[in-house]
Amino acid sequence: MTPATATALYDVPGPRTRRRHRIYSVVAAAAILGLLAWILYLLFDTEQFTYTKWMPFAYKGIQELLLRGLGNTLRAFALAAAFSLVLGGVLAAGRLSEHRSLRVLATVVVEFFRAMPVLVMIFFIFVALRAQPLTALVAGLTLYNGSVLAEVFRSGVNAVERGQREAAFALGMRKTQVMVHVLVPQAVRAMLPAIISQLVVALKDTSLGYLITYEEFLHAGKLIASNLDYDLPFIPVVMVISPIYIGMCMLLSWFAGRVSRWERRSPKTRAVELTAAGPGTPLPGGEPPTALRP
Repeated sequence: MTPATATALYDVPGPRTRRRHRIYSVVAAAAILGLLAWILYLLFDTEQFTYTKWMPFAYKGIQELLLRGLGNTLRAFALAAAFSLVLGGVLAAGRLSEHRSLRVLATVVVEFFRAMPVLVMIFFIFVALRAQPLTALVAGLTLYNGSVLAEVFRSGVNAVERGQREAAFALGMRKTQVMVHVLVPQAVRAMLPAIISQLVVALKDTSLGYLITYEEFLHAGKLIASNLDYDLPFIPVVMVISPIYIGMCMLLSWFAGRVSRWERRSPKTRAVELTAAGPGTPLPGGEPPTALRP
């Protein structure tokens, strides 16, 4: 850390501190490398890299099965994400309503579905209501994530400075106009990280579909991993599926970052340059207004 980056909380480290930090870095790196080496040793020792276990991924039928499962996962996520955002917006509007009955109803719905386990809702819709696997999965994810997003939206709107709301009402704007044109655009910036985090949760929760026989990505991997002809390639399936799930989550976060940067460059949110304050309008006596002298 250079003197230019020193802050009130952190002093510039001296020679001993820098040497100690280098030792910590070397020890931490050695520990991480040792852990990775131990994991690789266990994988080789249990014969997880044998040709028999990795052979299924070379077959066209297995590849098509994985691609079909990935497509079903993305379809369930797209539907659940879209419906969750809509439901979250509706419930948030209800919780922010001035009508007490509507506000109480929205609060009960949000608290109930937010406390209910996702898997229980999916099983209830699938078994009790006899819905199709895709419908049950999307409905369960929508009810849960929509309720969580409703709290995110409500908190984001309430986090906007109160003066913004009061100034908009002073200009004669109606409540809907204040919400759409003043509060929501400012709240989106604060809400975006939480929204993306919840959408990542929805993406990962699509894997619960395999419990109700929905042929999503994890279900396809389960079919391959339980195949005795390939010596139960469970670990190879995990090593193939996990990076794809991680990559999809990272892609979603990257997309959110692009949206955030685009919003900052938008003319609607760009800072307006103000001209420097000049002297006031001259009074009839020919002098600008000044403060009262004692």
